[in-house]
Amino acid sequence: MIPLLVIVGAMVGAPARYLTDRLVQGRHDTGFPWGTFLVNVVGSLVLGLVTGAAATPAVAALVGTGFCGALTTYSTFGYETVQLAAGGRRLLAGLNALGSVAAGLGAAALGLALGGVL
Repeated sequence: MIPLLVIVGAMVGAPARYLTDRLVQGRHDTGFPWGTFLVNVVGSLVLGLVTGAAATPAVAALVGTGFCGALTTYSTFGYETVQLAAGGRRLLAGLNALGSVAAGLGAAALGLALGGVL
């Protein structure tokens, strides 16, 4: 049953990532990968909430592993950061790398704290 829950969560998380990225990037013309940044931070927050709330194994599989695993994307984050640097936008690449890690950790910590209250 757990593998099926992971699949169902991923079936929601992957399209959510794609659609969120397209929507956000369509509204920002800065060259900064705001869509990827947003889904990674939101995914970190949600995973922190699930963990902090001491969710059941089924909920952890569905939301934590399935949904958050498909929503967030380390590979795209890495690719976009390298592309920024290769395109001469080293400042944006550095801001993306440091900002994504800091915001993701902060969001996870916030989610963990909020989840503990629930």
